[in-house]
Amino acid sequence: MRKVYKGNPNIGLSFLYNTHLGRIILKPLVKSKFVSYLSGKFMDSSLSKIMISSFVKKNNIDLSIYEKDKFDSFNDFFTRKIKKNKRPIPKSNNYLLSPCDSKLTYLKIDKNTTFNIKNSTYTINSILKNDSLAKKYKDGTALIFRLSPDDYHRYMFICDGVITSNYKIKGMFHSVNPVAYKNYEVFKENTRECTCIKTNDMGLVTYVEVGALLVGKIKNIITTGKIKKGEEKGYFEYGGSTIVLLFEKDKITLDEEIINNSLNGFETYVKYGEKIGEKKK
Repeated sequence: MRKVYKGNPNIGLSFLYNTHLGRIILKPLVKSKFVSYLSGKFMDSSLSKIMISSFVKKNNIDLSIYEKDKFDSFNDFFTRKIKKNKRPIPKSNNYLLSPCDSKLTYLKIDKNTTFNIKNSTYTINSILKNDSLAKKYKDGTALIFRLSPDDYHRYMFICDGVITSNYKIKGMFHSVNPVAYKNYEVFKENTRECTCIKTNDMGLVTYVEVGALLVGKIKNIITTGKIKKGEEKGYFEYGGSTIVLLFEKDKITLDEEIINNSLNGFETYVKYGEKIGEKKK
């Protein structure tokens, strides 16, 4: 049985999003590119190393499972690579795999191509900013992988295929924390990157990576050409982040445990390369 999460509200974020004073403070923060720039510069500097030890201790991170345990900056630590034997990739071609370490929510895209995330309503069109692409996912499946700051922030391709399109959507940063979903259409407000992959056995699969408050930088390594299951797709620099995977109708079968958890309001903890379902034959 996998770990489940209800999504505990962050007190600081709750104040920013749910109070009048908090929103007055929040508005200039999320609109300021200068604040984001300074935050990014600090996280890349050697000065930020002072944050690493307390972060490791607070989140019970076992550095022995990573390729190195000494870092030049907090972002160097945050984007650390795990040892390959710690995230083995199943060989079966029939498995549906998780692209990352995260808390997973399953959502069925209804006939109106809308779905709810943490009491807010989003449309498939507003996430993709592409109406013709959105139509392909009518009655399909959305898998939402929410990465917390303490998660492993690299992610992989879950299938073999060919990238047919890759595009970026500019936006404002908002924190990808469950409390933030209550009052903002988070995915409409965030910078995101969309990658469409033509596969032989799962139709057209689309990745949507979503940045977060202040930094939340998306760093995709491969954006064109042929790709292989298990190849590293990219990573997020510091900031909570989210990956949305979109599947066409009748292309995958998700594990019942994950479906039931989602229907009961729980996120399911999954790991990079873990089997979470199967491809439909």
